[in-house]
Amino acid sequence: MFFFSCGQGNVRNRVRCVVTVLCALSVGGCASFGTREPSPEHLSVSSSKANDEAAAFDDVALLTEAMLLVRRNYVEEKSFREVVYGAIDGMLSELDPNSSFLPPEPLSQLEEETRGSFGGIGVSVGVDKAGVKVIAPIEDSPAFKAGIQAGDTITAVDGKKLNDVSLDQVVNAMRGEKGSTVKVTLERANGEKMDMSLVRDDIKVPSVKGVRDLGDGVGYLRITQFNEPVAEDFARALIGLEKANLTSLIVDLRDNPGGLLESAVGVTEQVLSKGTEIVAVRGRDGEKPLQRFTAGPCEQRFAELPLVLLVNGGSASASEIMAGALQAHKRAVLVGERTYGKASVQSVIKLALRPDCALRLTTGYYYTPGGKLIHGVGIDPDVEVVVPPSEWRRVQMERMVQERSANIGGTVTAKADSGIKDVQLERAKEVLMKNKRVLNNG
Repeated sequence: MFFFSCGQGNVRNRVRCVVTVLCALSVGGCASFGTREPSPEHLSVSSSKANDEAAAFDDVALLTEAMLLVRRNYVEEKSFREVVYGAIDGMLSELDPNSSFLPPEPLSQLEEETRGSFGGIGVSVGVDKAGVKVIAPIEDSPAFKAGIQAGDTITAVDGKKLNDVSLDQVVNAMRGEKGSTVKVTLERANGEKMDMSLVRDDIKVPSVKGVRDLGDGVGYLRITQFNEPVAEDFARALIGLEKANLTSLIVDLRDNPGGLLESAVGVTEQVLSKGTEIVAVRGRDGEKPLQRFTAGPCEQRFAELPLVLLVNGGSASASEIMAGALQAHKRAVLVGERTYGKASVQSVIKLALRPDCALRLTTGYYYTPGGKLIHGVGIDPDVEVVVPPSEWRRVQMERMVQERSANIGGTVTAKADSGIKDVQLERAKEVLMKNKRVLNNG
């Protein structure tokens, strides 16, 4: 057992004492104890490592001193926990907009969202150098009903400008109690600026919607996001389509902002042969993969079903993983527009010393089976069909009406012709009809 006494020395001495205690109590400690002498060939490496550790000790002491000074002298009283949490969050936010500290409440919100239900205005956003970009609004949500579009830039929430903020700060600003009001200021790609007053609501996101028969043996389904239930829902939909004797499928990933890596793998593996690579994660050097994900065993596999994927600028993250894998293996034809290009790996690592807190840390980038980087680049479709935002909005509204009568594994009730044409969907069906044989052999 070790005992430490800080005494009454100056601030630096007391700081060093605090750091010493923290190091001694941490897993593995700050030093190892033993009697083995280092071999000559390791002396230079050990010396360099010792110098690095000494410099690190001084830097950690500096951080601790700064936190103590804030705790003692800041104009408003802050608890030591608030100061520590702020220091951790500041460290992570300096790395990139997607890395952040998750104290208990934000961590709970994140876990709730991945289960497919959460509160807010219903918009998926990304933070980059250009600002807070809307990846996609969630259909039937307050944001969607108000007319927020993919590609809009949110510049302020409740009058507070969103400059140099983390993704969590943006999300927290827009979330709140159901029935409460939030004002969002946004700018369109054409420079138009507007304020919108939105009433928050409970956002529930079914993972698979709109399963239906398009005629000529072509089935259709839409994946709204890759949350926890999506792989099971996708499998159920495919079985329903199989029973309806459909011989090809269009999977709609337009405005799907992504979700969980495991869910993207769980869906994609159902339409690939077992053992086929789906995605690779590469870290700092960008060369040797940290992880490879391949198609595992499935109760039902549809590896020969001809496929077309619909994608656009709102298809991001997990959507791009699926699209990139199927394109690389020539397993599907991609129709639509270039995807968003958000494919960095955020690992949620719970803290051993405080399990109700976690770090969301960018630990790598996703690469397609062909070795292409997705992040910041996106995936180009095989067949490009560009749709103006105003036309896409009308298509979304019409699609939402059609899907309200749909159930997973069932079909959408036929509607009277509204005159609104989904040209990307029509082109996808044309591709399937012309290329069924090629796709089936791919």
